[in-house]
Amino acid sequence: MKWLFALLLFLAAAPQSLLAAPVVLFDEGHGQQFLARGDRPLDLAALAGVFTAAGCEVRTSGQPLNAAALAGIDVLVLSGAFQPLTADEVTAVREFVVRGGGLAVMLHIAPPVASLLHALEVDFTNGTLREKDHLIGGSRQDFRVLDLVAHPLTAGLTDFAVYGAWALRGTAPGVDVVARTGAHGWVDLNHDGQLGRGDAMQPFGVAVAATLGRGRFVVFGDDALFQNRFLEGNNLVLAGNLARWLQPVPSP
Repeated sequence: MKWLFALLLFLAAAPQSLLAAPVVLFDEGHGQQFLARGDRPLDLAALAGVFTAAGCEVRTSGQPLNAAALAGIDVLVLSGAFQPLTADEVTAVREFVVRGGGLAVMLHIAPPVASLLHALEVDFTNGTLREKDHLIGGSRQDFRVLDLVAHPLTAGLTDFAVYGAWALRGTAPGVDVVARTGAHGWVDLNHDGQLGRGDAMQPFGVAVAATLGRGRFVVFGDDALFQNRFLEGNNLVLAGNLARWLQPVPSP
């Protein structure tokens, strides 16, 4: 009985963060077509399952991202938005990260989250990337990413696959590219579908990550890499790293 009494005393004194599972919120209030509870090929149920397996409680919400909606949330996943965030939502999400939250943004189209990305000091190209090397199925927009920077997100990885990624870069110190194309990545600036004069060819970032205040965030230039159809192999390893890295950092 003494050990039971001691355990009860410990639980009573323990911080709530030690007692409750981290709460992960998948935003579904900005026109998202690919859902965390869905089992269609392009849905995100498998990614939600990765967070559950990592010890998290997964929730979804179609409500505006304000302080009330983010109260009690540890991780926010904003994947595949088709409708823009309001200025108030951008402020609320940034403050959520500063206070210690984890944020993952995955782009289907970049413009709806442009204001949020700029608030996080992240910039993007005016079109999706192409590659000349490491193609998947012959598509210039589907390719493997091999240039990975040492980071908890890339631990244990030699590569991962993307399926239509926007190029990303940080515009402030500390917002770092953690994965990029090879030297022959290119952007079709003149929108003719061909690599030619006026197009940009160089290594381009496809994922950037940073800490902000007490929190941290990552932006992936692609949302397909975590969809049910593609969540396998190294993409599944990447998802596991993501689920662990985004969780709250214990206070010293």
